[in-house]
This record gives sequence, C-alpha cells and structure tokens, in this order.
Amino acid sequence: MQKTILGGVLILCALSAQTQTNRNAAPAIYIGAADIQATLKKAPADSVTDQAIRTVAVGNLNVGVAVVHRSAKAAQTSVAHDELTEIYHILAGSGTLVTGGTLTKPERFPADSQTVKELAGPSMRGTGLENGVSRKVGAGDVVIIPAGTGHWFSSIDGAIDYEVMRVDPGKLLSLK
Repeated sequence: MQKTILGGVLILCALSAQTQTNRNAAPAIYIGAADIQATLKKAPADSVTDQAIRTVAVGNLNVGVAVVHRSAKAAQTSVAHDELTEIYHILAGSGTLVTGGTLTKPERFPADSQTVKELAGPSMRGTGLENGVSRKVGAGDVVIIPAGTGHWFSSIDGAIDYEVMRVDPGKLLSLK
C-alpha cells in the first residue's frame, strides 16, 4: 500500500516539478490519515459523498485532495471532467470501474454547482458509459483518469472509499 501511495505522490511531484516557476515555493502540505478517516466518517452510509479536504496552489497548477464514499445502495452516475485529471487511490471496498467510451444521456453540471467550483471544474454527467473498459478495483489500487475521460462505477460490492487527487492546471478549483 505504501508503494501505491508513493507512486501517486511521485506523479504529483513530477507534474509539480514540470510547472514550478518559483523555486522558493511554500512548504509542503500534510494531510494525515486521521484527517482522511474523519472526513470519511462524515459521509452517510448509503450515499455517494465527495468531500474536498484541501486544494492548494502548486506552481502553475492547483492540486486538490478529496475522499469519496460510494454505497451500492445509492444511484451511480458517469462523469467526465473537462480539464481535471483525477488519481484514485482505493482505500477500502471494491467495485467495477468503467473508463473511456461515451457518456449516455450526458448533461452539463451547472456552472455554479459545488461540483464545478470545489471538486472537479466544468464537467458532464450521464447515466452510464457505452464502449468503456471495465476493471475490478479494490483496496490499494490506483487509477489515473485523464481530463475528458468518462468514468463510473457500474457496480460496487457493498461500499467503496477512495482518495482522489485532482490535478487542476487551469486553477479552476477554489483553494481550501
């Protein structure tokens, strides 16, 4: 699990190094496991809840960290984010993640919604994905979802919790 987390951190570091214009950058931001678990505990058990923990400026981009809880009992929708790349690190549970393909019945999130302003920038949602690639994911797995790539959980085994790192080159997300 430490190797998986380290891999995600290395990706973010590489992106930051490529865009860093000020070598006298602010100190590192630390988000402890207790903060992640406390945020997850706020999520209602039978819901889909995406909660931003921190969004910080890192050179020429913003990076957000959030946690998501998804229950199999809650309705699942597909999404695609116009400009943000997401990195999922599965903390607990498992499910089938579908990526790529075409959103079915797409509709744009309202520009003033919390999803657009705090979580994922301009995005679309749909009822599913056609012609995507399905993968079973579980605790310890990491998935990188490039900007513009549709994704959704077509099935969840009870519930799944995951950390999301959002790479925001357009600085669309509010800092937190």
